[in-house]
Amino acid sequence: MRILSSLIVALAISIVSFANAQDAKPNYDESKIPAYKLPDPLAGIESAAQWPARRKQILEQFAAEMFGKVPTDKFNAISVKDAGTRKQVLGGKATMWQPVITLAGRDLNLLVLMPADSANAPAFLAYNFHGNHTVLDDADIPLTKNWVRSKPENRAREEDRGSAASRWAVEKIIDNGFALVTLYYGDVDPDVDDGFENGVHAAFPDKPAADQWGSIATWAWGLSRVLDFLGTVPEIDETRVAVMGHSRLGKTSLWAGANDERFALVISNNSGCGGAAISRRRIGESVARINTSFPHWFCDNFLKYNDNESQLPFDQHMLIALMAPRPVYVASAVEDTWADPRGEFLAAKHATPVYQLLGLEGLPADEMPAVDEPSQGSIGYHIRSGGHSVTEFDWTQYIKFAKRHLMNEQ
Repeated sequence: MRILSSLIVALAISIVSFANAQDAKPNYDESKIPAYKLPDPLAGIESAAQWPARRKQILEQFAAEMFGKVPTDKFNAISVKDAGTRKQVLGGKATMWQPVITLAGRDLNLLVLMPADSANAPAFLAYNFHGNHTVLDDADIPLTKNWVRSKPENRAREEDRGSAASRWAVEKIIDNGFALVTLYYGDVDPDVDDGFENGVHAAFPDKPAADQWGSIATWAWGLSRVLDFLGTVPEIDETRVAVMGHSRLGKTSLWAGANDERFALVISNNSGCGGAAISRRRIGESVARINTSFPHWFCDNFLKYNDNESQLPFDQHMLIALMAPRPVYVASAVEDTWADPRGEFLAAKHATPVYQLLGLEGLPADEMPAVDEPSQGSIGYHIRSGGHSVTEFDWTQYIKFAKRHLMNEQ
């Protein structure tokens, strides 16, 4: 009865929010930002020794009120369905490997690209948006058979091979001594409001409760399970894996990094509302708008904060702070006003006191850096030219940041 009541309340809030969000025009005027006060991530603590307990409290708040809790660890076990074969690519400088692992009855096709003859290499782990075949134009990469957003009949197509290659900088990653591990996020959970009946959710008997996982938490959980698998791969050092994501998958990388401290470094690219941007600013995409457009991303409890951001017990600077003391990078783009670049910078800056308490630099910049001029400490940030995408410039900064923190190269 309690769950039913919660669902009824959530539905009522959702209906009202939908009407309001459809009518409201997004604000892009800094002078119209509502007055707000950010919660203090260090509230009640005075020493580094007290941070783990405070961190646990913040993490539990985010899980219960925004992303949703993983309901059980019953399905955490992974199995290798197909060990795959290795072949040389990129003129012999890289090895391509495509193991298939099974999670909660779901086959996950991994695309692993490693420097040739690598052993114990650091790696970037990231979801892709439309299938592994879009990352690299290679006829041996199979097309996903699962639901694909923004494609005719929601299916992968042969003509899309290599279509996203410009977003991946594969050769640069390999040349700098890193492996790249990617998989299609829809293989874990389809990015559609389907009542949580498909993807790994099909293995669970009930629809998630109001405080249980939405799709972002599900995708984040999937990344941790891939990390479990990488611990069995001798060519990759699972203690030096950077989790990276763009847009909704940038939100995912932040939540994955917050939940799983095994991720050595976390990267958020243009993650905006629900990711790195301060929710209380209500610039560009708002909480009400994101919950209306993508009702499956967050838990139902998050609906309470539609047009009510001031009542959030946290804000996104505290999500970034959950990475401490591990390095974290936040990136924005000038034309990506929907994601509130200034709000992303401010979140990184307001996470800095936590890093400083732990004896680390945090974000060096006191003011928002100039365009295309990164600031990199234990927190990195840049705002680059252009719009909502992942570019060669972004990857250049991520590789530099990762070499410093994962390879001890300055």
